[in-house]
Amino acid sequence: MSKFGELIDISSPVLLDFFTDWSEASKAMHPVLRDVAAAIGDKGKVIKINVDKNEDLASALRVNGVPTLMIYKNGEMVWRQNGEQDANTLIALMSEYV
Repeated sequence: MSKFGELIDISSPVLLDFFTDWSEASKAMHPVLRDVAAAIGDKGKVIKINVDKNEDLASALRVNGVPTLMIYKNGEMVWRQNGEQDANTLIALMSEYV
């Protein structure tokens, strides 16, 4: 959990994607997240977290479905959404917190 704290406790926005390998919706988000990462560049981070390999973290954050997307800034969650999102929406959200 301390590693997670280090990931999110930065001044630039961090988009977290909680996913599983077996979820079609999670798979559909992969190219979207690549586009978001490319558009944001070094102004933010996009981090994918496999729920099956990080069960304690997913449970602590109450991730009940995938994909679950969260944006953190300065260690605090500023946005959260379950389900698929399009790249333009996520880029706009991330840009609000740059």
